[in-house]
Amino acid sequence: MRRKIVVTGMGAVTPIGLNVDEYWQGLCEGRNGVGLITQFDTTRYPVKVAAEVKGFDPTRFMNIKRVDRTGRCTHLAIPAAKMAVADARLDMSREKPERVGVAVGTTGMPSLVLDQAEPLKNRGPMRVDPLLLSKISAHAVPVQVAMELGARGPNTSLNSACATGSDVLGMALNLLRLGHADVMIAGSGESQVNTLAMACLSLVGAVSRNPDPKTACRPFDMNRSGMVMGEGAGFLVLETYEHAVERGAPMLAELAGAGWSFDCFNDTAPNAETEAIAMKMALRDGDVAPEEVDYVNAHGTSTRLNDATETKALKLMFGERAYKIPVSSNKSMIGHLACAAGAVEAIASVLTIKNGVIPPTINYETPDPECDLDYVPNKARRQEVNTVLSNSFGMGGQNACIVLRRV
Repeated sequence: MRRKIVVTGMGAVTPIGLNVDEYWQGLCEGRNGVGLITQFDTTRYPVKVAAEVKGFDPTRFMNIKRVDRTGRCTHLAIPAAKMAVADARLDMSREKPERVGVAVGTTGMPSLVLDQAEPLKNRGPMRVDPLLLSKISAHAVPVQVAMELGARGPNTSLNSACATGSDVLGMALNLLRLGHADVMIAGSGESQVNTLAMACLSLVGAVSRNPDPKTACRPFDMNRSGMVMGEGAGFLVLETYEHAVERGAPMLAELAGAGWSFDCFNDTAPNAETEAIAMKMALRDGDVAPEEVDYVNAHGTSTRLNDATETKALKLMFGERAYKIPVSSNKSMIGHLACAAGAVEAIASVLTIKNGVIPPTINYETPDPECDLDYVPNKARRQEVNTVLSNSFGMGGQNACIVLRRV
């Protein structure tokens, strides 16, 4: 028999809350985390809005030296990871450090390269930041998280575009199943609200040019015009059921299964058939029947093609029952957190199971004939939920889905 893997702690830093409780309250209230961009001057940019993390001070969670030597993804990730460890009541002094691992999904921080272009060009190669490579690399985030926590087990970073957040939880799930660790601290920290990312995404037509923060992000709505980028971090403490029982840990949910697929189709356009395959594989991996799924936490990016494709994929997966399953998008409130999206949305899925409340899809006003499922429009819905399918689909065709259920 395979080991059962449970979620024992969670931590989050998001555009609608700087901890899990604030985040959940914001989701249930339908709070809009989108606003005018403050991190750089948008005068020359067609995109004016994003879902930024506000009022956040990383020095509350790490010393100023580590803050100075790391980038924003790390600044967001370490607090979320520490919150998750505290929530799990995980005492590292009582653990075998080599049995506690860290898995993080992130793009790294390529935007920091821009900061060094001017000194390199004008002052020469001896004037660039000597720690630049350790700051911009994707591996920098799990390294810093593990050093801060004292975790000496498996340490890895992963990037599969917008599928990363769910992908990294699936990786941690299998590391635990295979016996490489007793505990995995898994999640993502991400910030794509920067000049380089916003310029590229504007040119490819992926982000909304609607300047009104109140209506810019509207998944599944007829008038959706593109995704709104966000930033944040989400971490979950995953451990074997036996280990959790032994230390008397709180068990918030079971991470039952994960599934993957690749479109092999297009650099940017998604494919419904292969998205449905990832869902099917996740359910099979978790030994969950399709009729057991009570709710789908959708990828729901607010782009015309992605939302219509995901809707079609859900119909391929569930048939006529797709019309009876509530589907909603957390991104309608927090924006698209890129590599952190799947992890932050997994936290929402666990809380949906725990609290019996399904967060809404806000800004849903005009139905689209291509998107005709139950998207829980605008108001949270009280409903018992035992099993959640959470979808993450990455640009380029990388798909990762996870299944969470009541312990």
